[in-house]
Amino acid sequence: MTEVLNTVEECVDRAIAKVGKKLVVMAPLGLGKPVQLINAFYRRAAADPSLSLHIYTALCLELPPPAKGVEASLSGPIVKRLFGDYEELDFIKPVRNDTLPANIEVSELYFKAGSMKSIPSAQRHYISSNYTHIVRDMFNAGANVLLQLVAARETPEGLSVSLSCNPDTALEMGEMYRASDRNYITICQVHDDLPFMENDAEVGVNAVDLLVHNPEYNKTLFAVPNTAIPLQDYATALHASTLVADGGTLQIGIGSLGDAVAHSCILRQHNNRQYREAVWALTRQKAAVVEDGGTFEKGLYVSTEMFVNGMMHLIENGVVKRKVYDNLALQRGLNAGIISNRIDEALYDYCREQGVIPARLDAASLETLCYWGIVDDTVELQGERLSIAGGTFANDMDNEEVRVAVLKLGAGRELRHGRLLHGGFFLGPRDFYDKLRNLDAAGQEQICMTGVNRTNQLLLDYELYSAQRQKARFINTGMIVTLTGAVASDALEDGTAISGVGGQYNFVAMAHDLAGARSVLCIRSTRGSGKQLQSNIVPFYGHITIPKHLRDIIVTEYGVADLRGQCDSEIIKRLINIADSRFQSELLEFAKNHNKVERDYRIPFEARENTPERLAKVLKPLKAEGLLPDYPFGTELTEEEITLAASLRKIKALSDEPTHFVANVFKALFHRGDEDAARPFLERIHLDHPETTRDFLVQQLLMLELEERGMLKVS
Repeated sequence: MTEVLNTVEECVDRAIAKVGKKLVVMAPLGLGKPVQLINAFYRRAAADPSLSLHIYTALCLELPPPAKGVEASLSGPIVKRLFGDYEELDFIKPVRNDTLPANIEVSELYFKAGSMKSIPSAQRHYISSNYTHIVRDMFNAGANVLLQLVAARETPEGLSVSLSCNPDTALEMGEMYRASDRNYITICQVHDDLPFMENDAEVGVNAVDLLVHNPEYNKTLFAVPNTAIPLQDYATALHASTLVADGGTLQIGIGSLGDAVAHSCILRQHNNRQYREAVWALTRQKAAVVEDGGTFEKGLYVSTEMFVNGMMHLIENGVVKRKVYDNLALQRGLNAGIISNRIDEALYDYCREQGVIPARLDAASLETLCYWGIVDDTVELQGERLSIAGGTFANDMDNEEVRVAVLKLGAGRELRHGRLLHGGFFLGPRDFYDKLRNLDAAGQEQICMTGVNRTNQLLLDYELYSAQRQKARFINTGMIVTLTGAVASDALEDGTAISGVGGQYNFVAMAHDLAGARSVLCIRSTRGSGKQLQSNIVPFYGHITIPKHLRDIIVTEYGVADLRGQCDSEIIKRLINIADSRFQSELLEFAKNHNKVERDYRIPFEARENTPERLAKVLKPLKAEGLLPDYPFGTELTEEEITLAASLRKIKALSDEPTHFVANVFKALFHRGDEDAARPFLERIHLDHPETTRDFLVQQLLMLELEERGMLKVS
């Protein structure tokens, strides 16, 4: 029986009484961490050296670090507005400062990208593990306190619990622990604003040992604001979106590139002419794409580790609309086009032929048929006969009268329990959470939050999951790709952990296991700027996440390289063709010097102008029409804040190039702008009356930059 407590301190007391003084805490990644609970355990251990506390988790959510100077005047109010009274994890600062008490250890399995790059404690205790292996690894590590943030609601049976944002590992963890003789305790913290997700995520009453429910703990949920999409990512996404097959399956990740892919698919659906023209201009040829870049008539199904905001927009825009069913016979019939999801004669006859409808109903088969909606809920077994719409019939599903009566009741209906999306966890902006909280019954039915042992692999039900994931496109990101097609996504070649493997390896491997599936890894062709500019397509690299024997499709802003089944020479040529032209010659020379490419090979003419300037020119018409907005899914920033942020970023970039910086300072000082027009911008960041020479220079540069962007009028 689940016991409901009022305070997190009581939960700590119960945990120590149950498992002892060696506390091995497991908490989900991202939004599913119960911050107040974790902090209570941390504070107790910090105050009591006799306790041992090891916290295992991933993707710790932190507030943006405080900015300095002018940037602080801009970002401070924004952070306060976006994150409200969000309470941070107490262990974050000690981890960053390397000042954790001797009896406390924190291990993460996945970092927010780059967040712990230079943090010794985090680097030392980082654990690299496939997402689908985390439950096994944590069980073997001795986890005995399982914590999670949940949603809850009253039902006639009692208080029902939903794993909401993070059934990803919790479902499997629960099964494994219940089947063991491990001494452990499960404690969940209720947050009243967390969306209550049904289906697999709803674990019902008595699912946990302790439930702490206190309105004082309803601090602001951490929400990830939408980020602006740079033109480079839009170009990459447009290329990647041409690979998405109508009637297929999609997986994308979080961040600007994931949003760009989602928006590109929406553009393909609703502005197909402009979409085709953009792809044509980018590729300089007719797009050799599935369905020829056409609209999504059949629509897509989503099977993803992470349910992101862009996917909700794909559902709302009619791109994601292909439903899948957890019944192999039904799914195969749908795939083959023998049936639709409408209750009709074709469906009835097919289900009878496949044994989905048995010749004679019993209680179990009737319940199953009602579940799928093939038979109406009002149909009853009455002894040896069937009661259908007030009439009684022989219990014979081959009887024409029974067939007609069943179909008449089902006329105009669809199969039930079809899913548009299976996801392991979700994280996103506030309006995304609002939409999930406000799902109606149909919306709840279509979205199923579940375990990553389902979303990230095929092992639980190979035939069913393979049938559901037809024409799958798993679109993810990488950092570096070598000339032979190996990809580094989670760490640098010196071993520094940047993020984590997560589910990427699983999705890449799954793409090779599934008929018709492809793994698409998107990589920005370069990083850095000015003298620090480097190619992300390199001859070789000292660390890899995806080995070269699993190479598939690589996409940069300059095009698509299909590497599957190709020899090394062809792979190198295709990768150089989508590299930034400033690095193509040296990459080709390396390959020739190592006998991988013939000496007389030349880069094709159409691949010799891979430059940011050409991208800007090609995509200019779409930008001008407003079809490639900076924030396609909205933003909580004001127009003024967006303008200031862009201008300050440009000024900061100038400071990294002394020659350009000095030239622009002189230009700004000898230029007279309209201070009255600039006043709202200057007042917003307290630069209307600069007090230092530095602030004065920034003020002048800002006024010039705003004017050059057309935001101000010349006096």
